[in-house]
Amino acid sequence: MSKAGESIRKGLEEAIRYARGEANEGYRVHVPERIDVKAIRERLRMTQQSFAARFGFSVNTLRHWEQGTRQPEGPTRAYLLVIQRDPRAVEKALRAA
Repeated sequence: MSKAGESIRKGLEEAIRYARGEANEGYRVHVPERIDVKAIRERLRMTQQSFAARFGFSVNTLRHWEQGTRQPEGPTRAYLLVIQRDPRAVEKALRAA
């Protein structure tokens, strides 16, 4: 795995540990309670189908998030924030996996 991919993987693992309450006390990450999945997808100019396929979500789940009938859980919100901030790095890490 590349250095960038390894860094992203470690960051995601840390975010998941934090969301589960397992992070060190001095470590702080802000993962918002609500996230606008549709805005992230639209900013990337992707269809629901292409976004779901590229990042590993089911289209049905993505639709529920966008309609507001469900919200992504903590680790998924952290993953979506990484997608929002650096989608190319996520794609690169997923291709290398």
